[in-house]
Amino acid sequence: MNILLKYLIGSILKGTFLVLLILLSITALYEFISQLGNLEANFGVLQAFLFAILRLPQLSFEMLPIATLIGSLFSLGQLASKSELIIIQTAGISIDQIAKMVCVSGLFIVLFAILMGEFVGPSMDYYARNMRDEARYSNTGVDFGNAVWIKDDQAIMRLERVNTDYDFGSIYIYRFNPDGSLMSIAVAENSGIDRNEDWVLNDFRETRFEQDRVVTSSSEVVNETFDLNSDLLGVTLVKPISLSVRELIGYVDYLKKNELFSSRYEIELWSRISAILTILLMPILALAFVFGSLREVGSGARLVFGLVVGLVYFLMSELIFNYGQVYNINPIITAWIPPILLTIYTGFRLSNLSRN
Repeated sequence: MNILLKYLIGSILKGTFLVLLILLSITALYEFISQLGNLEANFGVLQAFLFAILRLPQLSFEMLPIATLIGSLFSLGQLASKSELIIIQTAGISIDQIAKMVCVSGLFIVLFAILMGEFVGPSMDYYARNMRDEARYSNTGVDFGNAVWIKDDQAIMRLERVNTDYDFGSIYIYRFNPDGSLMSIAVAENSGIDRNEDWVLNDFRETRFEQDRVVTSSSEVVNETFDLNSDLLGVTLVKPISLSVRELIGYVDYLKKNELFSSRYEIELWSRISAILTILLMPILALAFVFGSLREVGSGARLVFGLVVGLVYFLMSELIFNYGQVYNINPIITAWIPPILLTIYTGFRLSNLSRN
């Protein structure tokens, strides 16, 4: 059994990573071509190529479910065409036992997915986007960072990042009373966060609205303390796709604490988690197809079929995610509907094969 388990795991892993390599090669070429339209300033062809390469770890995480399905179909189909699966059954090993074995191969792919999606991909994707923006705007005098509005308890701030460190241009701070009335308006010409997580505001001016008067004050340098630290602030300036699960959890907690809209980030969070279950199911689904309707067809037909199934599943997931955001459906439900449907379908096909 151990020899058979290692043989099945090795076959599926080889097929999966071969397919993943092919898909990443095509995607890298597409990413490179798409960036050629952004060539300007210091962002040249070499930087566009580097951008495409740096995005590959994150893209590999996104492509692993479909790569696992196609790779498993290819590997198990090869075993079926050589009658090896029939011999395994003849030896007294049931389809359910084979399904458990191929599921173990999914565990190894999941470990690779966690490495890419949690530790390698997000940081490299973030670096790639920063590298591109800095190269494009470094010689133009234009701030490459986008202006952002953030909320911290009873304060709302508007600021704009001017470099990859936590240095900002002008910052506007609007403070409110518990009843929602405006308490004060402040502006600083320059701002940043020091090593102690204190906000340093330069050329600071503030107007406070009291019961019967308006009070103004100014100072060259003011130190402020907010609950919003540099790590969380960095998350607010990053696209959801460039965040790890840990960062998504922290940011969702921040959004909920400040009563802000968090659905977009919650869907991204739960879709990342549900993708892990999808990877585990793909080898089992491939096994069900190989034992069923794809037993007699060639490897080319299996690859095309796997690509079609993977594409349909991807489009269905994206459609459900978008509907969830538009109609404000619970993010957990939205993210888990596709893998739950896939689980039911896979179980249904396996049960039919077991009865037959």
